Amino acid sequence: MTSTPRKLSAEQVAALVGELPERPGAGATEGVEIRPYALGSTEISTMGEYHALRMIHERFCRIARGAFQPMLRVQPRISAFPAEARSFDDYRSGQDNFLSLTNTRIEELRGNHLIVIPPSFVSLLTDAYYGGTIRSARSGRTEFTGTESRVIEIVTDRLNSALQMAWRDLMPLTFTVVSREENMQFAAFVDGGDMVVNCSFMVQLPDAEPARFDILYPFQTLKPIATQLRSRTQSESTEDDASWRERLERAVMSIPLSVRTRLCEPDIALRHLANLKEGDVIPARVTDTVEILVDGRPFFEAVPGELAGKSALSITKRIRG
Repeated sequence: MTSTPRKLSAEQVAALVGELPERPGAGATEGVEIRPYALGSTEISTMGEYHALRMIHERFCRIARGAFQPMLRVQPRISAFPAEARSFDDYRSGQDNFLSLTNTRIEELRGNHLIVIPPSFVSLLTDAYYGGTIRSARSGRTEFTGTESRVIEIVTDRLNSALQMAWRDLMPLTFTVVSREENMQFAAFVDGGDMVVNCSFMVQLPDAEPARFDILYPFQTLKPIATQLRSRTQSESTEDDASWRERLERAVMSIPLSVRTRLCEPDIALRHLANLKEGDVIPARVTDTVEILVDGRPFFEAVPGELAGKSALSITKRIRG
């Protein structure tokens, strides 16, 4: 296999250009605007300015915990590394050829993104999913088993769902899996010289070394929404998070409340109260109905009675506050 030719750095190109002799007639450019340009520079902005993208990654980390929970039997902590722009050849040169590569189409942006999962993490997820221990495994294999391929399909589909939820506050996106590959050299993603945005995530595991996976966006895919990604403001989308609402409802419905019954409220003068002793009788008017108080506030009227040999209350009316 032939190796990828090494490219000159910006400093090397500048040094070569600086040693070139002056071209005859080079100064005869009167009336022409000349602007200096540093060879090797690009129009790619620093990814640290992509505030919205960083917030999307933080939200994705929280949501993606549920993608691994059924397999690991715990919800691991997921952290996002700062996104960086690099050429696809540069990224590919630092990776092994044998990887799980899931190429997904982003319909609204008319582009793709690539989910890259190392085989050691795939083996760990497969072992844990079928009752094994959570432990790091290294293997020299060059292909995944049928079971591992099914685990990859489950995990990547859940990661795409989490990514869709993380993006929806900025803009709704639709993800469709196009292909799954196992060899980085045959990944039909972008050309080697094209720039990609590398988003790396670390999954912390109990009693094991952290695992890692990457999500790659072609720079041309994110370029149309670069202004939105640099914005610090959130969209005005108000879609409800069903899972959050369900958890909040369960928490509210589990709050304990004290319930008691008020039979009557007799009035007595203070001088009589001060002289009360055992055997004295307090006159009271007991009606057929009683009040049911929830945390000290009257909510219902009820009729006292018995049910299965025990005292009970039959609610007759709700008291409007």
